[in-house]
Amino acid sequence: MSLEIFLLLGAALFSVGVYGALSQQSIVMVMMGLELMLNGLLVAAAAFWYYAAPTTADGQMLIVVILVAMGIEMALGFAVTTAIFRARDVDMTDQASDLRG
Repeated sequence: MSLEIFLLLGAALFSVGVYGALSQQSIVMVMMGLELMLNGLLVAAAAFWYYAAPTTADGQMLIVVILVAMGIEMALGFAVTTAIFRARDVDMTDQASDLRG
């Protein structure tokens, strides 16, 4: 498989994520779009590192660290979304706009 295929896959994931994040009003769907965008970037970065320096594990370790950080970020995001829903019965971004400081 060539680098172009992986970069095309990353670009497709990123594009679907942008569409999902900008077209949805549900907080969960916006978070899913953002997650797809980050996954597209990770696929492209991992493919680039694999083809640029296949003998070193530096890029792979960075990808694993970023994946763990993304998992923690999504867990916290869903916890905040659940807390907002329980407190105010709000699940749309327009209704949660009064939470700005």
